[in-house]
Amino acid sequence: MAGKDYYAILGVNKTATTDEVKKAFRKLARKYHPDVNPGDKAAEAKFKEINEANEVLSDKDKRAKYDKYGDQWQHADAFEKAGGARYQQQPGGGNPFGGGGNPFGGFDFQQGGGGYAGEDIGSIFDQMFRGGGGGRRRAHKGQDLEYGVEVSLEEAYHGTARQLAMQDSKLEVKIPAGVTNGSRVRLAGKGGEGSGGGARGDLFLVVKVAPHSRFERKGDDLMETIDVPLTVAALGGEVHVPTIKGTKLALKVPPETQNGRTFKLTGQGMPHLGKTGHGDLIAKINVKLPANLTDREKELFAELAKLRPDG
Repeated sequence: MAGKDYYAILGVNKTATTDEVKKAFRKLARKYHPDVNPGDKAAEAKFKEINEANEVLSDKDKRAKYDKYGDQWQHADAFEKAGGARYQQQPGGGNPFGGGGNPFGGFDFQQGGGGYAGEDIGSIFDQMFRGGGGGRRRAHKGQDLEYGVEVSLEEAYHGTARQLAMQDSKLEVKIPAGVTNGSRVRLAGKGGEGSGGGARGDLFLVVKVAPHSRFERKGDDLMETIDVPLTVAALGGEVHVPTIKGTKLALKVPPETQNGRTFKLTGQGMPHLGKTGHGDLIAKINVKLPANLTDREKELFAELAKLRPDG
C-alpha cells in the first residue's frame, strides 16, 4: 500500500512554510469539523486525517523524519539507532516504506559501515515495529484547536453555555459573563489526540459577540440613544431607559436639556470579565420634534417664535 501523503492531504507543496501548513489546516478543519458536520462519518474521518497531517508537518523534527521515511516516520529513531544501515531506492520504488509485500518494498536494505554481519535482520524489524530498544516512540502532546462561537450581547452579559459535538461525544461548555469579541475559553485536554502516549491538546473557543439593535458596546460600557419629547427636554421631566437586563430605569431630565447630552447610569453596563463590578450605561438624549401639528399648536409655536426670534 502506498503511504499517506500528508502534503496532498493538506493541499500544500513540499516547500510550504510552517505558517502555510497551519493556515491550510485551519481552513480544512473549519470545513470538516464534526460540529459543522454532525453525524457525517466521512467528514469525521477526514478531520482526523488532516489533524494527523498537521501534527507532523507543523513540527520541524517530525516533518524532517516524514520527508525521509514517509508515514513510518515514527520508527526513524529505531532505524537510525540500529547503526549504519542504509536504504537504496530501486527503480519503481515508492517512499522508503511504501512497497508491496514488505515494509521496505521497492528498496534494498544493505549492510553499512556499522555492519550487520551475522545478525538476523528480523531483529531490526522487531525494534522498529514492536517498540523494542531505542525504537520506542516519544510522547508528543496533541495539537491545540480553535473553534469559533457567536453569542448575543444578552448572553455575554449573563453568561451562557454551548453544547459541542466532539467526535463521538457531546460536551457542554460554559461561557462566562463579560466575554468580549476575541475572548478565548480554554478546554484543557479537548484538542487533537497526542502521539506516543502524549496528552491531548487543548480546545479554545474564540468568542464573537453579535451586534445589538439598541446597545453599542465600548469596553464594558454600553451606549444607547433615548428619545425625549421636545416639551420634556425644554421643561424637564422623566423618561424611562431600557437596560441590557431587560428592566427600565427612570431618568430625570432637567429643564433645557440639549439634544445630544449624555447621562451616565453607573454600574448598568457589562460585567467585568473575571472580576467583580460592571461598566456603565451611557444614555444619549435625542430630542424629538412633534409631528402632525394641530392649528392651535402651530399658533403656540408662532407665538414662541415671536418671543424668541433667535431660537
